[in-house]
Formats: sequence, C-alpha cells, structure tokens
Amino acid sequence: MVRCDVLRVEAMDKLPLPPPEMRALVGPVDPAAFDNPSGGDAIPDTGDRCHKAIFDFGCGCGRIARQLIQQRIQPARYLGVDLHRGMIAWCQSNLTPRASQFRFAHHDVVNVGFNPGLDKPNIRVFPAEDSAFDLVIAHSVFTHIVESAALHYLRECRRVLRSDGMFRSTWFLCDKREFPMMQDFQNAVYINAEDPTNAVVYDRAWLVAALKEFGLVITRAVPPEIRGFHWNLTIEPARPGVTGIELPADNAPYGSMPPPVLSVPPATIGQELLA
Repeated sequence: MVRCDVLRVEAMDKLPLPPPEMRALVGPVDPAAFDNPSGGDAIPDTGDRCHKAIFDFGCGCGRIARQLIQQRIQPARYLGVDLHRGMIAWCQSNLTPRASQFRFAHHDVVNVGFNPGLDKPNIRVFPAEDSAFDLVIAHSVFTHIVESAALHYLRECRRVLRSDGMFRSTWFLCDKREFPMMQDFQNAVYINAEDPTNAVVYDRAWLVAALKEFGLVITRAVPPEIRGFHWNLTIEPARPGVTGIELPADNAPYGSMPPPVLSVPPATIGQELLA
C-alpha cells in the first residue's frame, strides 16, 4: 500500500515550474525558491490562515502559489492577481489544472515595463468581494507602486481582508526627515526617472499613519538583511488585543541589491501563451 504522503510528493514533483525568463521577472531564478518540498506552511507564522482563503496581490508567475499548492493542507481558496498578462496566463494553464481552487486574474493597469498602454487605468478595484480573505499577501508589490496609487491599494487590501485576518507585505522604507527638500505632501522617493515603479521607497511615519487611516496596525516587523531593502511587515486590523508596534531601526549592513536588467521588454515574456 502506497502512503498518501508519498503520492503527494510524487504529484508535486510533476508540478510545472515557470520558465527561467518569468522567474527572472519576479526576482529569484533558482527553482528552490519556488518549491516547498516539506509540505509545511508556505508562509510562516500565519497559523491556519494558510489553509483558508488567501488573496495574493502581485502573484507574478506563481512563486507563492506553487508553494501553497505543495502544502500538506492546501488553502480552501486562493485568488492571485497580477498586471503581467503572460505570467497570469502561465499560472492559469499550469497551476489551476493542478489545484482547481486556485484562480488567477489579470489586473489590467498601466505599467511602463510590465503592462504598457496609454488606454489603461492607473488603478483598479480588486475582483474580489468584501471581507472574503483570511490572509492577504503583497510581496514585492508596494515597493513598485507610486504614491498616488498606494492609498487606493491599501484601501483595497483592507476591504477584502476579514476583520480578524492578516496582511503580509514588503516595503522599502526611509525616514523623510533625512530629505529636507521634500514637501509635506511628498512621502515617496523614486530611483528611475523613466519608470518610477522600478523601486519606490516610502516614509516610515507616512506608512504608519496611512495604515491607521484604514484601521490597520503593524504587529510584526522584520527589518531588511541589507540596509534599505525589503521590510517584511505583518499588518492586522486594530481590535481588542491587537495593537501596533513601533518600527525598529534599520541597522542592517550596507550592500547592493539592484533590480534586474532584462534583455527583452518584460511585457513580451509569455506572449505566446495569449494566442
């Protein structure tokens, strides 16, 4: 008699892996970054939220989705959205057939590199109902959203999140006081004049105040391993017993982690899947 966990491992061994050019778009190319061979919770420290309803804002080519499918207990519901049409098409063709409760939708907003088009809007409402998800993920998303859209998407993340849910996201953070030339209404720093979404760095105090506006507080903060890089934040609706914490100082060593320079226009990757 073959054990069920052996059958699961054999099935997951055949789970398709995104092509290298798509993996490069989301950062890690190493296949290990897309795998969850242990079958444990793919998103640590979220409790049973990994087994319920998950909304993945900026799902890319399914790095986190693939790990969630490999969990011993898969989420009962998963919805991933991304503005890159080719990566969404890949997920729809390769991941949904392996886990029918995993759905993927193209979030058709304008982006210079990933989704160009002057006719496209800057923001859209998520294709999801209110208070529908126990866990909202936004990994490496708000690091690429300009300030004029950030409040909209914070509002949307709060809208689809249940009152006892959890919101996990990454941010580039700075202290606006170190930039005396910034106006009171300016709260973000950009590194690329041609494509501001290349990297967006937000003022720490602004983020705390913006979250408070939507009834959210930071309950856990993991500083970056390289100074100025990704902060991993756990955010929850404020309620009795759930209060915010102070963001710690960023004392990580200095280093370099520039965005990748691609050999082809990002939006063209995966176009063959759209025919």
